[in-house]
Amino acid sequence: MSAQARIAELTTKLNHYNQRYYQDSVSEITDFEFDAFMAELTELEKQHPELQRNDSPTYRIGGNITKSFTAVAHKFPMLSLSNTYNEQEIIDWDQRIQKTLNGRPYDFVCEQKFDGISLSLTYEDGVLARAVTRGDGTRGDDITHNARTIRTLPLAVVQTPAAPPPPAVFEVRGEGFMPFREFERINLEREDIGEATLANPRNAASGAFKMQDSAEVAKRRLDSYVYQFLSDTDIFTTHEESLVALKSWGFNVSPTWQKCQNIDQVMQYISHWQHQRHTLPCATDGIVIKINDYALRDELGYTSKSPRWAIAYKYKAESRSTLLKGVTFQVGRTGAVTPVAELEPIELAQTTVKRATLHNADEIERLGLKVGDYVFVEKAGEIIPKITGVDASRAPLLQIQTPILFPTHCPACQTELYRKDGEVAYYCPNEKACPPQLRGRVEHFIQRKALNLDSLGEGKLEVLFDNKLIANAADLYDLRFEQLIGLEKNHVDDAGKTRKVSFKDKTVQNILDGIAKSKEAPFAKVLFGIGIRFVGENTAEKLTDYYKNIDALLAADFETLKNVPEVGEKIARSVIDFFGVEENKVFVERLRAAGLQFEGTTAPVEVESNALADKTFLYTGTFEHFGREELDTKIEANGGKVLSGVSKKLNFLIVGEGAGPSKLEKAQKLGVTIISEQEFVAMLG
Repeated sequence: MSAQARIAELTTKLNHYNQRYYQDSVSEITDFEFDAFMAELTELEKQHPELQRNDSPTYRIGGNITKSFTAVAHKFPMLSLSNTYNEQEIIDWDQRIQKTLNGRPYDFVCEQKFDGISLSLTYEDGVLARAVTRGDGTRGDDITHNARTIRTLPLAVVQTPAAPPPPAVFEVRGEGFMPFREFERINLEREDIGEATLANPRNAASGAFKMQDSAEVAKRRLDSYVYQFLSDTDIFTTHEESLVALKSWGFNVSPTWQKCQNIDQVMQYISHWQHQRHTLPCATDGIVIKINDYALRDELGYTSKSPRWAIAYKYKAESRSTLLKGVTFQVGRTGAVTPVAELEPIELAQTTVKRATLHNADEIERLGLKVGDYVFVEKAGEIIPKITGVDASRAPLLQIQTPILFPTHCPACQTELYRKDGEVAYYCPNEKACPPQLRGRVEHFIQRKALNLDSLGEGKLEVLFDNKLIANAADLYDLRFEQLIGLEKNHVDDAGKTRKVSFKDKTVQNILDGIAKSKEAPFAKVLFGIGIRFVGENTAEKLTDYYKNIDALLAADFETLKNVPEVGEKIARSVIDFFGVEENKVFVERLRAAGLQFEGTTAPVEVESNALADKTFLYTGTFEHFGREELDTKIEANGGKVLSGVSKKLNFLIVGEGAGPSKLEKAQKLGVTIISEQEFVAMLG
């Protein structure tokens, strides 16, 4: 079978399996078989890039670098909807329609108003050709590479006898969003590495869709619902017909839509979803009500800003009043001290809320909170409990009402707190001895995404700390069987239940086997586990791809570091500061001596030529035809060597758009030859 035929066969197969899994919840093959097919297709497309189809499932994993987003004019303007918080205004809107249509019958389609990013998706000959953001309604940004990573979005239309064939060119409107589970996952990761958490799923989705590297977008696991079909060819008479057809073509249409015969049924729909919407996988903020019949829509027409045949009813944010019983102050592994409100439990958005973050001392002062106040609590983005203010209509419990004073000293070790320049949080500087910081760093090190020492869960780590067997992660590799056997403790879990943790023969052996196994973890996971502030899982991968081994990273300077993809100045400074502390260097050397991986295992580069033999290169800025990793590979494949910084050993500095001035100045002083991307390509012959 030719490469072209095999690529076509694999593309069709994998798209079918994706459709069955993500739309029909059916697994027709095992994950192993799917991954094998995907690996084969990826390799074939690498060998024959000209044969990659526009509906290739390899687009799902991303990898395209977008230097800037091209502005695209919408063929059909993306208008806003009139909206209201008042049910009477919905009734008034219906009465205006009755008057315009002179009593002729009509019905409605009601849909959820998903709180995400509006997308315009153009399909040509059944294949996704372009994805564009709403922008100003007349022009938006082309984010096709990023939209292709959405696994529920068909790259090619599914043809079935149940629906008419789609036109050669048509457009689908939808909402891209970040599911709650992914929002929570990302915020936990950001909290873990010392980053500020994201405010809400909508902002998180918006930022993800505008990322330059589609491989990073794929890791955000975005999703979408579609809700509108547009074409120059009229193939439907009602909106209901179009939704049924879109579903049969493989699009992800939310099953929450409903046809309503009259305004009373519309009101019942609104009432039903007032609370039921909290069971959905993503944020919603209201209901969209549309006239079902397309001919009647044409007759009703538009105002200058919105269609007359549709309106949005928006739910007011659900807010409840409850007693602020107290405030606790938690110390994280980075030393940040976070105030947490302890509340009289209330039901909010179908969950029981007992606690809410107060963020920082400034927020407490801004809200004017006191223990004993009754406070209003909302769920930001329907997920994060947040205190929005004091309920002045309810008298506080005066006998216990006390001001909330942010501690001046660490609640765990009594070290005086301080504020870092430009930050609102207070920190405990006692990194060497503050118990929650020490424990938090080891908990970070053993987590699944780092060294994956799951045998140390369920209170076992607590036993090791209580018996002073460990103070940091390097101590784990010195543990011996005779130190552990027989240890025990009553452990209180997160649910408040007490259970005895006993270190018997099998338990101890599992712990030691897990520690030994962790030595096989790749360099990126080890670097992430070390716990450098702001260095998350993705950043650790970027750093290890760039520097290849720990010695190169230790020798890196600030200017070089900040130009590594996904790094920038803040992370670069954090890396420099971390390795500038002698105790941290000793910690790394202990881990290296224990046998952990501090060198990458990248595959050998396939040789293309020796055009760059004996020449050294460095680059700065962004490039039209190469991502940074691609540039590394291209230099090495043609016999050249990539250096980590500007020095007398450097022959050529390749300069792209947005190049850093410090590298240029240093290169000029040292007499290094400065070339453009085009001149570099010319050197390849």
